Amino acid sequence: MNTNTPTGKEDERSDTTEGIGLGRLLIGAFILIALPVVILFGSSGRLDWGMAWVYVGLTTAFSLWSRIIMQWKNPELIAERGKFSQKEGIKPWDKVLMPLGIIVAIVMLIVSGLDKRFEWSPNLPLLLHITAFVITALGYSFGTWAILVNRFFSPVVRIQRDRGHTVVSSGPYCLIRHPGYAGTVVTSLATPLLLGSLWALIPAALAVCLLIIRTALEDKTLQEEFKGYHDYATGVRYRLLPGVW
Repeated sequence: MNTNTPTGKEDERSDTTEGIGLGRLLIGAFILIALPVVILFGSSGRLDWGMAWVYVGLTTAFSLWSRIIMQWKNPELIAERGKFSQKEGIKPWDKVLMPLGIIVAIVMLIVSGLDKRFEWSPNLPLLLHITAFVITALGYSFGTWAILVNRFFSPVVRIQRDRGHTVVSSGPYCLIRHPGYAGTVVTSLATPLLLGSLWALIPAALAVCLLIIRTALEDKTLQEEFKGYHDYATGVRYRLLPGVW
């Protein structure tokens, strides 16, 4: 028993909070898995779409894997991500950009499904599908690596003073300052090609633009408000793409 909480009440409250967070996180994982199924097969009007099943399998695998990693490596992150909307200090602009990014991602999947239904795009070579699959998997892997090393990997932009927020500089963070966003950029651009939709590259490009804006605003916030981040940024020069920006 923790000597600072002899009655055990603090531990009980902590376990309850983590349990609530885990429940919400599992619900979120289910939604992330079910939503692409509903959108892709609903908009395409067919179930015999091989690449859509490949995409669903890929996203399901990484969604479950990232939750397993959080439970194993950063269990306190479960409560943070499970109740992020109730946290204090979320930047006003992120309350707009974060849900807007989700909406654009959904539009990208809808366009992909409609493209499949009405055959707007020409048939893409199998090699391009395979390449897009590999790139998408690499993007998800890079983002999962960031979750593995960063116990402050919140879905919203806020300085987590309530959790003893410190600068993370290991793993992918020694290469670029925002590896989670970088992984999302990669998957956003590769997913339309995996699904065989050239038209879906339009909302994908919009999603990338939103991510770049969000990265710039978050980086500015961290530079101004987060102790130690300026020194870290001096050593790790690039935000999303090494040698470019």
